Amino acid sequence: MNYIDLKLLSPLEKIYHNDNLTENNYTKFSMLINEKKSFQLVVISKNNFIGDITINSPFNKTNLYSVEYIKSDYPLPSNADDYFRISDDGLYPDLLLPVNSEFKFTEGVNLFWVEIEADENNVGENVIEITVNEASEKIFVEVIDCKLDFNDFIYTNWFHTDCLMSHYKIDVFTDEYWKITENFLKTACDYGMNCVLTPIFTPPLDTEIGKERPTVQLIDVFLNNGKYSFNFDKLTKWIEMSKRCGVKYFELSHFFTQWGANHAPKIMATVDGEYKKIFGWETKASSKNYWKFLTELSVELKKYIEDNNLKEYILLHVSDEPNFAMLRSYSKASRLIHKLFKGYRIVDALSDYWFHKLKIVTNPIPSNDHIDKFIGKTSELWTYYCCSQCKKYVSNRFFSNSSLRTRVLGYQLFKYNIKGFLHWGYNFYYTQLSKKLIDPYKISDAGGKFPSGDSYVVYPAEDGTAYHSIRLKVFYDALQDMAALNTLKKLTSKHICLNIIENEKQITFSDYPHSDEWLLNTREKINYMIKENIK
Repeated sequence: MNYIDLKLLSPLEKIYHNDNLTENNYTKFSMLINEKKSFQLVVISKNNFIGDITINSPFNKTNLYSVEYIKSDYPLPSNADDYFRISDDGLYPDLLLPVNSEFKFTEGVNLFWVEIEADENNVGENVIEITVNEASEKIFVEVIDCKLDFNDFIYTNWFHTDCLMSHYKIDVFTDEYWKITENFLKTACDYGMNCVLTPIFTPPLDTEIGKERPTVQLIDVFLNNGKYSFNFDKLTKWIEMSKRCGVKYFELSHFFTQWGANHAPKIMATVDGEYKKIFGWETKASSKNYWKFLTELSVELKKYIEDNNLKEYILLHVSDEPNFAMLRSYSKASRLIHKLFKGYRIVDALSDYWFHKLKIVTNPIPSNDHIDKFIGKTSELWTYYCCSQCKKYVSNRFFSNSSLRTRVLGYQLFKYNIKGFLHWGYNFYYTQLSKKLIDPYKISDAGGKFPSGDSYVVYPAEDGTAYHSIRLKVFYDALQDMAALNTLKKLTSKHICLNIIENEKQITFSDYPHSDEWLLNTREKINYMIKENIK
């Protein structure tokens, strides 16, 4: 006989090896009808055995995953604050593998993730019963007859198709390329992403100076007798694919290199019948030839965008993350792009407020540890985080972050009326500066350069689909929390919403209760108020 014990845990708990588990702490919750919700199942066994997990669920979509542990050699920077948890054995719960058949249970703790999706047929009280051998547990779920309101929030997590090409050993724009790209993009959209980095040219991001990333250029360029012409067929195919996945906004790749706009990106063209590179690291940003190219491109690109009614859904970039030392080069490039694309939304990630104060960047995206200087000083404020946001207790998604530290972002986004969020690494499977390919199952920190969890939130499955991570789901929970507050705000007021989420203390991007119970109970109060106000 297999002696086992079952426990149910909230989605915020991260169970590390050698953790001491207590009794069940998550036996009921509520949700709205267009929401995804998760909880964790722990199966504690006294021996190894093969068996089934039976889930009796009234929800049409009930997904079961095993939680797998991934190695981290670089869990956090040396200057990080004290709100992290470092694993003694370097293994962190992150990868979620679908469980569709019998499972090989091992002696000790076996951890699972259960996700449900509600619809109108689930309104009211629901019971999910989970059985393993003779042991069973129940969880009670109330579905409220109301929907989340994402309020046209824009979320982009940079999508790297060259990493997919490298991992799967496929060529650009083949049938297999388009199939795998769509698989990964559909997963991103299922978890909140509605804006995609669109490589009109190979994005000049995280690239070693003088080196190149694989070409993924969507606009075909022709140069004949000194005159440029363009073909947008691949871009059209990309946009159609993206819309099928759920994308609404298109973030065109940067017109100048990262960190200061000193050079042109790699641009390939057919020149008098020969396909070759015409711009790149050897091209200064101020090059007259490059400016001529951009001028001619802008005319045709704007015509394409406006003929296809895309203008309000297009975001343009100059250069990523400039700092004050790069003010001169960035300013010149920015003035050109603002002139050529007057009336378009031009955004860039940065942390230095001077770029906005001097009106060089009209739509800044500051990091969440520098955002205080920007609050109230721009009509459309976004935020981002990456490998550097490890201090001041700001939200992030590293392996070593608590899930609460990831999810609290939703309450912060709502309070400060943030319009969009950017992250650079949905599926970056290279080392820093794109020097070589890594196996994300074995190397989680870009070769020891970025804290584990920074550079990707999905794993490449053998069949060309994306395996999920705990962090992918928890970040989406943050977006759902924000959307629930939007729903309640429409029913009541923002003042009432803030009274709920700040019931213990005022929330800032750095200050909030470090308590799972606080966040979960607060979300239940939000749901209760929604229910009371729709009667």
